[in-house]
Amino acid sequence: MPNQASPSSGEQAKQHALARLRQAILRGEMAPAQRLVENELAEQFGVTRASIRAALIELEAQGLVERIRNRGSRVRVVTVEEAVAITECRMVLEGLCAAKTAVAATDEQLDELADLGAAMTKAVADGEPLTYSDLNHELHARVREFSGQRTAVELLERLNAQLVRHRFQLALRPGRSQQSLNEHLAMIEAIRARDPRAAEEAVRAHLASVIEALRG
Repeated sequence: MPNQASPSSGEQAKQHALARLRQAILRGEMAPAQRLVENELAEQFGVTRASIRAALIELEAQGLVERIRNRGSRVRVVTVEEAVAITECRMVLEGLCAAKTAVAATDEQLDELADLGAAMTKAVADGEPLTYSDLNHELHARVREFSGQRTAVELLERLNAQLVRHRFQLALRPGRSQQSLNEHLAMIEAIRARDPRAAEEAVRAHLASVIEALRG
C-alpha cells in the first residue's frame, strides 16, 4: 500500500511556518514594512507556498502582517498613535490581571515577582537596557499568568505582539529604564501586599508613563 501523507502534515507545515515567522517578527529580525516574499520564505522554512500563505493569513489576523492588494505581504507598521491606543487597552486588562494576582497568587509566586524585581534592579544598575527589557516583559507575563484571567491573557498576548518595535525603542531611550524600574517595583510591592486596588493603580500609572514616553 503506498505511503500516504498524514492528514495533519499540511497543518503541521503551516504551524511550523507560523511559529518561525511570528518569532522572527517579535524578535525584530524582520523589520516593519519588510516585504514577505512567499517563494523565499517557503524555501527558507522548508515548506510549501501554500503553508506560507496560510501562515501569513493567520499573522494578518493577529495584526503582525498586512497584505496589500497586488503587492503581497509585509510586516505591519504600527504607528505611535496606534501604539498609544493599544497601550490604553492594556491599562484596563493588565490592571485587571494585577488586581486578581494580588488576591490569587501563592506565596511562592509572590516571591518569584520579588526575584524578578531584584533582577530588574540589577540590570538597570549594570547599564543593561536590553536585559532589563526582557525582564520587564517577563514580569508582565508572570502577572498575567498568575491572575488566572485567561481571556485577558489571550487578548493581551495579541496586543503586546504588535508593540515589539516600540518596546525595544523605549528600552534604549536614556533614563527610561530607571523610571520604568521604579514603576514596576511599585507594582510588585502592591501585589505582594495583596492590595488589588493599589496593584491596579500601579499598573495604570506605569502604562500612563509608557504612553507619555511613546508620545515624547
